[in-house]
Amino acid sequence: MPEKILIVDDDIDSLKLIGLMLQKRGYQILAANTGAQALSKAAAESPDLIILDVMMPDLDGYEVCRRLRADPATEETPIIMFSAKSLVEDKVLGFEAGADDYLSKPTHPAELVSRVKALLAGRTARPGGMHKAVIVAMIAAKGGVGTSTVALNVAASLAQRVDTILADFRPGMGSTGLELGFSRSTGLANLANKHPDSLDTQAVEAELAVHSSGLRLLLSSAQAVEAQLHIDPNLAEAIVEQLALLANAVVMDLGCGLDTLNRQLVMFADQTVVVVEPQRTALLMTRELVRALGELKLGPEQLGVVLVNRTHSDLQISWQEAERLLDHELMAVISPAPEMAFQAAEAGMPMILHQPNSVAANQFSRLADEVVARIEAVRTTQADKSPV
Repeated sequence: MPEKILIVDDDIDSLKLIGLMLQKRGYQILAANTGAQALSKAAAESPDLIILDVMMPDLDGYEVCRRLRADPATEETPIIMFSAKSLVEDKVLGFEAGADDYLSKPTHPAELVSRVKALLAGRTARPGGMHKAVIVAMIAAKGGVGTSTVALNVAASLAQRVDTILADFRPGMGSTGLELGFSRSTGLANLANKHPDSLDTQAVEAELAVHSSGLRLLLSSAQAVEAQLHIDPNLAEAIVEQLALLANAVVMDLGCGLDTLNRQLVMFADQTVVVVEPQRTALLMTRELVRALGELKLGPEQLGVVLVNRTHSDLQISWQEAERLLDHELMAVISPAPEMAFQAAEAGMPMILHQPNSVAANQFSRLADEVVARIEAVRTTQADKSPV
């Protein structure tokens, strides 16, 4: 049965254009041209996704979105806001109202279809949809760009839906344990002297720390001496294999650089996420890292780049210029939230849990959805190509 998409727009021409485009791609289309009609149709038809215009004569899109999120029947339905309003403040209002994505008119048809596919795939990949543990690698070309922040918050987002483990593969530089208030962060070091063949789930599980949110962690410490620790890449892979037996999702924080250890782990991962800041040197270094990852036969569907804005500044490079310098499309852009990051660290909580209704929390959540959706899409494609 085709997936149902409800399109809400008071512009009849837009309704027809978007509806016809998606209908040609096999979706069943429902239409509404007022906010009240949208709420009625959403309740009666239970659409799989809603494309919602902001400016309408009765209830605006923000109010419609808030009401949909307040209704248990539609609180989980993916919503894309689609509007001529393109200011950052408008997008912030959309995300705060509960939208999963926000597109500005005019939007290229391919981009709209891509966002629709990603959200629908993410919806089916939620609890019960992930038939096999997903393994995600987080890496950067240089330190200090927010890799651990992205890894922690994506993992915390996934942990709200499925059993998730965050593994910190940065011996001697492990800040995650400190940030979450753990006094003992030697889990990885305790496994480092084991032989890959002797490793079992019981040994790995014994080294996991458990956060109050339910997120489990294999931690590295910040002790300088631990930086001298050599971890056999085969042992690291064996550790991740055991983690995948203990959880539905494993997020690996690999820090920066493509050494032998990181090279093996990114090749073992289902999805590799490269983190970068909007600064020219970082972007140029990241371009080289992305090229190196491509040489490892990581296809575009297995590799994403996330731009992290760490401070509010007019001097930062725009996301359009960032894509040009990277020669690679961005998977996501994270808004600056320095005060929230500080407060979350003081509270020993991931940002996404400390202020769950914030713009940054919404962005991390959507990034987690996108990562899982990409993995499931690749697996589906591989399954279709496999001989029966």
